[in-house]
Amino acid sequence: MRNRLIDQIREDGFAVIDDFLTPDEVQELLQVGQNLHKDAPKEERKVFSAKSDSKSAQSREQYFLESADKVRYFFEEGAVGENGELLVDPAIALNKVGHALHTEHPAFEEVTFSNRVKEVCWQLGFRRPAVAQSMYIFKNPGIGGEVKSHQDATYLYTEPSTTIGFWIPLEDATLQNGCLHFIKGSHKSGVHRRWIRNPDKGADELLVYDRPAPLYPQSNFVAVPVKAGSCVLIHSQAVHRSDANKSDRSRHAYTFHVIETEDCEYSKENWLQPAEDHPFPVLYERK
Repeated sequence: MRNRLIDQIREDGFAVIDDFLTPDEVQELLQVGQNLHKDAPKEERKVFSAKSDSKSAQSREQYFLESADKVRYFFEEGAVGENGELLVDPAIALNKVGHALHTEHPAFEEVTFSNRVKEVCWQLGFRRPAVAQSMYIFKNPGIGGEVKSHQDATYLYTEPSTTIGFWIPLEDATLQNGCLHFIKGSHKSGVHRRWIRNPDKGADELLVYDRPAPLYPQSNFVAVPVKAGSCVLIHSQAVHRSDANKSDRSRHAYTFHVIETEDCEYSKENWLQPAEDHPFPVLYERK
């Protein structure tokens, strides 16, 4: 497995591992995810936007900025009215839940710190990998929004570049319900822009992009439909996106990001910073 994974990520910027989770594990996580909306706050509903500019709601929200060691709930743009009222069934209103499911929820913790994940990190050459963040992404039917073309390194920048995303669909990801699309080889072109903490401490925007959004020809993308329970490994600089879900089938997924902590610097400019008393949890240490 090692040579295939390394070669494919090195060449394409992503790799697919089939049957990463068992059917029972998939069903357990899916059931947990389908019930997450029951714990969402009702008094103030935060909307998540995948816009590629700095004017998104989360760029001004401490609720988002301080979520490294908490479970926070983010709604779809079309799910919440002007006065905070829900416009859709609560079961399909959420965009995502993050960013510490891997430490704050037993079902997600078990998968994230499993021997399978450690083995993949070992094969990829990680010496002291840590989990920086995790998310449950809903992509619900008819309302699941588009995710614009981006690189994960824009948001989770390390020097040198080490971040690897583990993206695990809990339902089949198809062309119709918003599977991932990649530009093969795009990880070889560096980090195109970054989303950083605003150096202007008096500004309304807590987070800003340091450069305009790059333009990526849509014809360069290839679709990567995958079965539930597989795992898509994503190089931090691989350009990828997903379309809005206009189908009648949801596309739930669990995803988390691993970074190297040995001889590697996690940028203090990144939006996500570990709490002083909660460092990013380490998967293992290579002796």
